[in-house]
Amino acid sequence: MLNIKLHILKNSVIALAMTLFFACKNNLDDVKKMGMSANDPVGVSDSINVKYTDSGRLAANLVSPKMYDFSNRAFAFSEFPEGVILHLYDKNRAKTTIISDYAILYDNTNLIDLRGHVIAATSTNDTLFAEQLYYDQSKQWLFTNLPATYRAKGYVTSGMGFDSDRDFKKAEVLGVTGQFAVQE
Repeated sequence: MLNIKLHILKNSVIALAMTLFFACKNNLDDVKKMGMSANDPVGVSDSINVKYTDSGRLAANLVSPKMYDFSNRAFAFSEFPEGVILHLYDKNRAKTTIISDYAILYDNTNLIDLRGHVIAATSTNDTLFAEQLYYDQSKQWLFTNLPATYRAKGYVTSGMGFDSDRDFKKAEVLGVTGQFAVQE
């Protein structure tokens, strides 16, 4: 009798263990998701000072008080909610500085979306003022389709867009607006 009860108990424990074993699945992604929301960043950094080099020379320097890392998303990006200061250096070490109130760096496209009181100034004091400006890191190109004001060598031009290399050597204000003095 004791042998039968022991046998039933042993088989019941084995059946329960097998049920639990096959009911659970080993999915590391699900375990990771339980610990954080899909909308949360995987990392938060304070006092960012990142330097990019190209062939041993300083090419760019990004400075920001805070960065949120969203590399856990399908379209990975880094967000800079408190703004950035971006220094771009050419081969002669001439510096173009871009300041904005907010920025997003998209990893897959190498685009930086700069927003809110964007000011870009070259080493020769050519200056661009805009509410939004994109910087294509691959092509080293600046552009916007929103209103922009460009100041260079004693004149000011406003328009509905801007397109230029990072040094403003090929600067073009798009959809120029305002009053113009015309000589006859």
